[in-house]
Amino acid sequence: MTTTFPDALVPADDDARLRTLHQFQIVNTTPEQIFDNYVAWAAQLFGVPIALISLVDADYVWFKALTGATGIPGLVRNESMCSAAILAGNGVVISDYKAESCTLIKPDVAQAIGLNFYAGAALVATDDARLGMLALIAKEERGFSAAEADLLTRLAALVSQTIELRYRYIMSDQPGEWEDAQRELTKVLDDNSALARYLATRGQGIDLSDREIAQPIIRRLESVSQVLARRLA
Repeated sequence: MTTTFPDALVPADDDARLRTLHQFQIVNTTPEQIFDNYVAWAAQLFGVPIALISLVDADYVWFKALTGATGIPGLVRNESMCSAAILAGNGVVISDYKAESCTLIKPDVAQAIGLNFYAGAALVATDDARLGMLALIAKEERGFSAAEADLLTRLAALVSQTIELRYRYIMSDQPGEWEDAQRELTKVLDDNSALARYLATRGQGIDLSDREIAQPIIRRLESVSQVLARRLA
């Protein structure tokens, strides 16, 4: 899979995207359990050491949630693959990272941590603004199947809806409802993690191209979607 990037890191319509991003009041906020759970499950499901939820701001890419690394609040915009990935469609895969893989960003950070694999799905608001990415990172080159890409996109959509739900509760001055929603979603994701652990013990990782394996995972994603739909209604 070849990813084609545009010529500029900051597009002409970026101001409108940033207005939508800041409307959600989530940039540079403290960690929240549900987002931590999303990235933990993503890392487990796709068998990667690092997974993160990024929010691409004007000059900085904030990591709302990160598993597999500590003490990294984010990166400056021109050093983060996520800032380029939001420009290239809803899904981006770089299986064998090189400096020329994306000339929009400086390769220093990626090379320093030995990044050789990046897969991301965009976090998209209801007005189609791309807020950031749900990203998977590994230090070894690896493939990424169409089934994996589809599942990552589905999971990113759930993260996007969760950001919307958080905003609604905060704006309606119902922080208790947001905490309750996090607990409900966390319980469902805990069940998903248990399923992923079970499936992983059956073989070398989780083969999402195997329908027998993929279907129960998809059903669990749908259960998360149902919780979000009910609370967003």
